[in-house]
Order: sequence, then C-alpha cells, then structure tokens
Amino acid sequence: MNILAHAYLSNRQEGLLVGNFIADFIKGDPANPRHGLSAAVVQGIRLHRSIDAFTDAHPAVEQVRRYLRPRCHKYAGVAVDVFFDHFLASNFTSLTGEELTGFVAWFYQTLLRVEDQLPADAGRMAYYMIRQNWLSNYRHLSGVDRSLKGIASRTTFDSGLETAVEDLVRYYDPMAVEFRRFWPDLVRHVQDSGIVS
Repeated sequence: MNILAHAYLSNRQEGLLVGNFIADFIKGDPANPRHGLSAAVVQGIRLHRSIDAFTDAHPAVEQVRRYLRPRCHKYAGVAVDVFFDHFLASNFTSLTGEELTGFVAWFYQTLLRVEDQLPADAGRMAYYMIRQNWLSNYRHLSGVDRSLKGIASRTTFDSGLETAVEDLVRYYDPMAVEFRRFWPDLVRHVQDSGIVS
C-alpha cells in the first residue's frame, strides 16, 4: 500500500506509473500475452516488485515491523507501508524537491486519463483514493488512521490495523529515523535497477 513511494519512484513516466499502480492486481509474468500490457507497463510492474522485494529485506523496515508485530502480527508490513508513505508525504519537498500537492494532482490526473487500462479492482481503488485524496491526507495522522481502518475492514483475519496509528504515535521518532535510513537506500536501488531512465 505504499502508493506514494511507488508513484514517485516511477519518475513521472506514465507506463511505469501505471504498471507500478496495478502490479498487485497482476499475477504471474506480466509479459504474458494474456495480460495484454504494453512493454512500459510491464516494466512498471517489474519495478514495483523490485521495490517490494528490496523494502521487505531492508533492516530499517524490519526494525519498524518489530514495533508493530505485537498489535498487527502478519499485517505489520502493511502498516509499515502506510507509515512510510506518511513520512514521505510529510517530508515530500525536502526528500524529492517537488511539492506534494502538485505531484499528487499529476498522479491522479494520469490515473484518470488511463482508467480504461486499469484492472477493475485497481480502478475501484483509484476511484476511492482520488475521491478521498489518500495521498495528500497521508501527511496527517487522521489520514493514516482512516487508511488503516479501511484496510482493516477488508482483511480476512483480525489485523490490528484499525488501531495501529497508536503505534505510530508511540514510536513516531524512532520510526522516522528508520524511514530516513531507508529512503535514500531505496532511491539508490531504483536508480541502479536499470528500469527507470
């Protein structure tokens, strides 16, 4: 669910952005003709999977998961994704050199322009994300809380996500430190991947 990070790391390339956004809804090899995806969208899906694998293995992410496991158990990683989007949104200009509102507006406009290319589930997510302005609202604890409650309502098992914002408040400073340790490593990983030009 770290939508903002995935979007930003697509480097304003439409095909990469679309692939990055729909990646969780595409199973197996994205280049398989049954998906009917362009080469650029396939690369975006590969970028998304590369980002996820790097993130899951990073020691800073593991440290934050440790704070969250008592409450969220196997859903700790989901909370980390949302919390890290919060830290990115809160510090967007200093981390990226761009204004959050301008970037988010471009992202939403791009998704609306290509909505007919999105899988149905991704299209529904885009609709609610834009309507409720998830990405700008990630700056605020209330936006983080609303997002986590929404995810919790869709989980099969008890996730603890509906109250996970309490852990963000409790461990805010050490989590922020871990995010600052993680972010430049992730940016370097994407730059070195050869996927983004």
